[in-house]
Amino acid sequence: MAANQEGQENKAADLLQLSKTKNLLQSDELYQYILETSVYPREHECLKELRELTKKHPRNHMLSTPDEAQFLSMLLKLINAKNTMEIGVYTGYSLLYTALAIPDDGKILAMDINREYYELGLPIIEKAGVAHKIDFREGPALPLLDQMIQDEKYHGTFDFIFVDADKNNNINYHKRIIELVKVGGVIGYDNTLWCGSVAVPPDSIMDERLRYFRDFMMEFNKAVALDPRIEICQLSIADGVTLCRRIS
Repeated sequence: MAANQEGQENKAADLLQLSKTKNLLQSDELYQYILETSVYPREHECLKELRELTKKHPRNHMLSTPDEAQFLSMLLKLINAKNTMEIGVYTGYSLLYTALAIPDDGKILAMDINREYYELGLPIIEKAGVAHKIDFREGPALPLLDQMIQDEKYHGTFDFIFVDADKNNNINYHKRIIELVKVGGVIGYDNTLWCGSVAVPPDSIMDERLRYFRDFMMEFNKAVALDPRIEICQLSIADGVTLCRRIS
């Protein structure tokens, strides 16, 4: 019993550390090598500035990792994305790497319940010369998505949609944005491995927030895996990123 308790406590400590670092690699040294060799040397100066600013914010655990930013930036260029959407903005770090990756006449429909966080990063986004690409809407995303679905002109018009918001609504977001992304377009969902908690036994010791959203994330992961309208790829980068390519 004591050994079992100790094992659960060790797992709890590991999950807590993962929740802080958002890094699923077992070696911190290896992750640092990736950043210093392949990510930081090519990071846009405004991305670095916004990343450093956000790291000082009390809710900095919501910041995307720089290697994830690099990966998604390349993906946007590979699929020639032009019309994009982002649900969950925070300080705008992911908005900025998206805006830098898409063409000058590209557009990002950005939704978040908190304009104050977005405005923290806005001066840096403006400094980068890409603020004109962003249409920011303050408020819950679901009502706006419902309005868009009712208007057929939005159906199948988005090349890329990124979701990094309230995890308990991922399935609700998916039900709506699958109609808005074009066939061949891509949807990205962040944090789908939820600090590794999706793979631990349900009786494991873990933070209450981790446990609460773990169940929603596991339900979501099962749902998209069975959705015949998409093909998926779940990546272990950062805290888990699931890419869904619409095929019908």
